[in-house]
Amino acid sequence: MTCKMKLLVFLLIMVVLGVLKFDFRSSLLTSQSSFPCFAKDNLLFMRRVEPFLSARTNLSEEAFTWWKHIQLEKRDLSYFKATLKRLFEIFPSIPKFGERRSERIRMCAVVGNSMDLKGSGMNFAPVKGYEEDVGIKTTHRVMYPESAVDLDNTTHLVLFPFKINDIEWLIKAFTTGFYGRSYAPIKPKIKGNKNLVMVVSPAFMKYSHEVWLGSIGNYPSTGFMTFVLSLHVCDEVHVFGFGADSQRSWSHYWETLRDKSFKTGPHPGHHEHAIIQNLADGKTVKLYKGS
Repeated sequence: MTCKMKLLVFLLIMVVLGVLKFDFRSSLLTSQSSFPCFAKDNLLFMRRVEPFLSARTNLSEEAFTWWKHIQLEKRDLSYFKATLKRLFEIFPSIPKFGERRSERIRMCAVVGNSMDLKGSGMNFAPVKGYEEDVGIKTTHRVMYPESAVDLDNTTHLVLFPFKINDIEWLIKAFTTGFYGRSYAPIKPKIKGNKNLVMVVSPAFMKYSHEVWLGSIGNYPSTGFMTFVLSLHVCDEVHVFGFGADSQRSWSHYWETLRDKSFKTGPHPGHHEHAIIQNLADGKTVKLYKGS
C-alpha cells in the first residue's frame, strides 16, 4: 500500500533528560567519532525527548540553570514556572504539532536562511520575492522576539525562548502589547493564530547542545535546533539553506554580506553543518545544496 505523505515546511528566520541523560548520551557518542550514532533505532528512541513546553512541563533545576546562562537570565525557576502558568492561560496547554495518522508519512522540508539556499528561511527571512528558493507554503515558522514576523491564520508559530522575557513577549504580543527592551527592536504585537502557538522547551535546547553537539560551542543555533526538532516529529526530512555558500560565506540569502570575516558567533556552525552532512551521507536526511 502506498503511504500518504504530508509535507510540513519549517521556515527559519535567523543565522528526557534526568536519569536517562548519561546512558543516552554515551550510547550515541563513540570514541572514534565526534558525531552521534544516528542509527534508525537511536532516532526513534530520541523522540522520547519532549520538544515543547506544556501545562504538564516540570522543568528541572539543571535544565533551567543551563538555559538561564544563554542570555544571562537573572530570575529564578519559580518565576519561570509562574510565567508558564500565564502562558497556558492564553495558548494551548498541550500543543499539537499536527494531526498524526498511522497510515501517513510526515515529510518535512526544513528551510534555513543561508545564502546556500539560492539555487537549491529562518529569523527575519523574507518569503516575498524569494518564492522560487524558499517556496510559497509555510506550515511552521520558527522565531524568537527579535526576529518576529506576522503570520497568517494557518501557520504555526514555533517560539525558541532564550530568556523569560521571550515568553513574556509572546503573552503580551497576543494581548496588551509588549513594550520592553532587548538587544534589538521587538514588534510589540504580532498577528497569528494563538491556537497554533508552540514554545520549545529549554530542556530540549539543552539536550540538542549536549547530546547532538557534545556541548561544543556556547549553545546551538536556532537553525540546528529546528533541524533536530524535525527529526523528532517527521518521518522524512529534507534540508535546504544550511551552511556556508560556495564562497565559504555565512551570509543570508536576502542580503550581501559586507564583512566577509563574519562567522557564526556563539554557535559552532561548521560542526552543526558537519553533523547534518554526516546524516545526509548516511541517507538519514536529504540535504540540498545551492548553486
